[in-house]
Amino acid sequence: MDDWLVFQLDELVGRVEPGSLSLQEFLRTPSLSCSIYHLPAGSSDMAKAHEEDELYLVLSGRARLRVGDSDHAVVQGTLMYVQAACDHVFFDVEEDLTVLVFFGSPVRQLNRRPSVGH
Repeated sequence: MDDWLVFQLDELVGRVEPGSLSLQEFLRTPSLSCSIYHLPAGSSDMAKAHEEDELYLVLSGRARLRVGDSDHAVVQGTLMYVQAACDHVFFDVEEDLTVLVFFGSPVRQLNRRPSVGH
């Protein structure tokens, strides 16, 4: 693999087939995986708890994300962190939702808190 790669967001999003539920991975390394996730309006999420921390950036659309017992409205520009092993699901997908997803490497120590830079 090259030491660095360049991706154009409009090209990645252009691979999404309108109306289809899809998760298209475009990068995988030993410590990171990146995908474009698309949920058509009215669809059901295929998310479940993972061994990896996740970071979601909503590129377009409108829905809600439930993590454990809490939920939050998500729209373009919403950035969400979900800790490894947390149950989570997108629901009430009102407008086609396209999300950039970053998966960290599998976490073996699940009872930790994220550190946030200021």
